[in-house]
Amino acid sequence: MSVAIEPLVVVEGLAKSYGTRVALAGIDLTVGGGEIVGLLGPNGAGKSTTLSIISSLLRADHGSVTLAGHRLPAAARAVRRVLGFVPQRVAVYPTLTATENLRFFARMQGLSARAATAATAHALALVALDGRAGEPVARFSGGMRRRLNLACGILHHPRVLLLDEPTVGVDPQSRERIFDAVASLARDGTGILYSTHDMEEA
Repeated sequence: MSVAIEPLVVVEGLAKSYGTRVALAGIDLTVGGGEIVGLLGPNGAGKSTTLSIISSLLRADHGSVTLAGHRLPAAARAVRRVLGFVPQRVAVYPTLTATENLRFFARMQGLSARAATAATAHALALVALDGRAGEPVARFSGGMRRRLNLACGILHHPRVLLLDEPTVGVDPQSRERIFDAVASLARDGTGILYSTHDMEEA
């Protein structure tokens, strides 16, 4: 007899309003390990609000969120240890090299110096930036910066990865590199919630 595996992300009845404006009106979704779930909607539909609540950056008015068995908001600290979040706005330092950016974020995640070095090398290879690792990010194209943004979110090998429109404004080559990296992470068992306004991409 097979045993049911609990999803990594369980969202039930999620609701959020900003004053009189309703942003979310009862969202339900689940994401299993190795699964890529698309969160599709036009700009202003509440996708970023949903991801902000799931990542514990924002509190819902109603509903529940559980990640890897940890319930928000009580277990926010435990959730952050198993979660990777790649925001829509690129959050890297242009004066630092790709390697320096990744090592900084790895240490911020609590990785030792040795683990940070290994995680940096792995992440650079995954997003196909290992050949540009020593260059300042200021020299990178927009697509390359988005790939580095993704790399920053996976350094601690999260069980759950939230992606907020990760391919906005990127060139076709970088878009394919991002798709390949996301597919590889899913094959390794990461549960991925992927926000987009693009039907074709979804």
